[in-house]
Amino acid sequence: MEFDLSFTTSILAAFIMGLFSSLHCIGMCGSIIGTLTLSLSPEIRNQKSRLFPFVLNYNLGRISSYTLAGALAGVMEVLITMPMGQISGHRLLQILSAVFMTGAGLYLAGWFPRFAYIEKIGLRFWKLIEPWGHKLIPVKNLKQAFLFGMVWGWLPCGLVYSALALSATAGNISQSALTMLFFGLGTLPAVMGVGIITSLLTRLSRMQHFKQAIGLFMVALALLAALPWLNPMAITSHTALH
Repeated sequence: MEFDLSFTTSILAAFIMGLFSSLHCIGMCGSIIGTLTLSLSPEIRNQKSRLFPFVLNYNLGRISSYTLAGALAGVMEVLITMPMGQISGHRLLQILSAVFMTGAGLYLAGWFPRFAYIEKIGLRFWKLIEPWGHKLIPVKNLKQAFLFGMVWGWLPCGLVYSALALSATAGNISQSALTMLFFGLGTLPAVMGVGIITSLLTRLSRMQHFKQAIGLFMVALALLAALPWLNPMAITSHTALH
């Protein structure tokens, strides 16, 4: 009996991470959605049926960037595991992923605000591509909305980096990309900016006990990432390292 060391990168785990990260996305991505909306003509802004495709295309662009970043994380996994050996390299990535996820969980719970400093990792790259996003303002068509989303998908975010660390344990490039795709889908309820779900998430984000519960759940996921044999769902007939 062996353990599937990559179980933590299931699309379900990634989606749940994205959904919980929505508590953070309300503040960060909500302002970007506001910028996009205000750049549109009043005729589009004032009709939800016409506004929705623009917001949707923005999010499709953003999630596309997450997916591309996941593929790059998969490439990094290959480069790291080659010299160390697949088992040892994958184990190292599991532990690093657990550290990132723990920090993200404590951050969501409000116990580790300094975790936000990790966003400095991508700050230099962000400064290079941010001007391209500004050039797309005002957004006049759906293609521009998609490209706007692709640029802003690279906005430095500690929770996105935690998801990338998780995707780097997926075992192959396509699975890493898929992990980030579902992470992005999990963030959709908060950033689509329409209807009841956003209002509900906004209320939940103000409840300290709820945020702490979510943070502890993230820490639990991190523990299972570091110690996969603690999870009975990880048991399999073979080691699923691709």
